[in-house]
Amino acid sequence: MRKVLKQGFFDKPGIEIARALLGKFLVRKIGKREVALMITETEAYDGFKDKASHAHRGKTERNYVMFGPAGYWYVYFTYGMHWMLNIVVGKKDYPAAVLIRAAGEINGPAKLTKFLKIDKKLNNKITSPRSGLWIEDRGVKVLKKDILRTPRIGIRYAAEWAKKPYRFVLKKDK
Repeated sequence: MRKVLKQGFFDKPGIEIARALLGKFLVRKIGKREVALMITETEAYDGFKDKASHAHRGKTERNYVMFGPAGYWYVYFTYGMHWMLNIVVGKKDYPAAVLIRAAGEINGPAKLTKFLKIDKKLNNKITSPRSGLWIEDRGVKVLKKDILRTPRIGIRYAAEWAKKPYRFVLKKDK
């Protein structure tokens, strides 16, 4: 079973989507070949109050995609060397996104984007086979007991928001 997730799937709160993406497949068309990796780690970024979110200070040239409709890719450059892949979630004008941190055997969001040849060309593109990057449900069932929920990584600057359990990891024994 291969079901491409449509825009409506992502029109829910970030925490819900971050959890729901575990066990789904990130699919990338590279040239004539398709690479599919099961998503194993995500992080939610939720709105104006979330000090770890790029949107907590308002709309900018960098983060404007987060304010748009759900189901679009938000790809940004960080530390002057890495691309990060996020999917916009929730209602339009409420900036929320989910960072794809790991998929398949690739652990780490920068390693993932490098492996899948993801860069700014995908920013603000809809998740769909037309864009060359999409997410599929292939029938993998993920139970609550299979998920480790932790604080997000690398955001100590975000004060109390750094401690929020917005990171979801598929346990290795799954």
